[in-house]
Amino acid sequence: MTPLRIRRATVDDRPALQSLWSSMQLAPEELGKRLTEFQVAENQDGEMIGAIGIQCSGPHALLHSEGYSDYGASDAARQLFWDRIQTLAANHGVFRVWTQEGSPFWKNYGFQPPTAEALLRLPEAWRNELESSWLTLQLKDEALLTAVLEKQSADFLTAGKRQADRVTKKVQTFKLAVTLLGFLLGAVGFGIAAYLFFHRHPFSG
Repeated sequence: MTPLRIRRATVDDRPALQSLWSSMQLAPEELGKRLTEFQVAENQDGEMIGAIGIQCSGPHALLHSEGYSDYGASDAARQLFWDRIQTLAANHGVFRVWTQEGSPFWKNYGFQPPTAEALLRLPEAWRNELESSWLTLQLKDEALLTAVLEKQSADFLTAGKRQADRVTKKVQTFKLAVTLLGFLLGAVGFGIAAYLFFHRHPFSG
């Protein structure tokens, strides 16, 4: 099979992508505004043979608008897309991926219909009337990740409070030292003034 290469879409890909989206009965004008979401697959001659959109929303990622001009290379492209998706998910802190793409490939890689509980976590912007067609894959344990993040946040706050307490104590100690020094200098100054006064104006017997 001809080697494929995956890369991020650029503005130079717009004409080929719009042609691909039109052939897939997608929305070329709307998707054209989201060009930076797309990864494209091209053959060794630099010809685009497929593309898929990857949109991130917090800890969630959406695979959308998948299409191919050469379906004979679609599974090979999907494998490369999936490798890229996992890298992007790791870089963006994604722990759950969603899609409404119907290829058996995605189910073979673990995508399953979401439970009622998981579906509640679907970002509002992605909700539509086709709720029954969603597939999802959990990349990381959400509950465990949340617990870890909460512990890290608590540890950070505790460390911050300790640091603040140390700084406060140092400031209080400094203020006390300045106050004592002020009193000491005042006493020394008073003593010098008294010494000079009594030596310049000695009492006569």
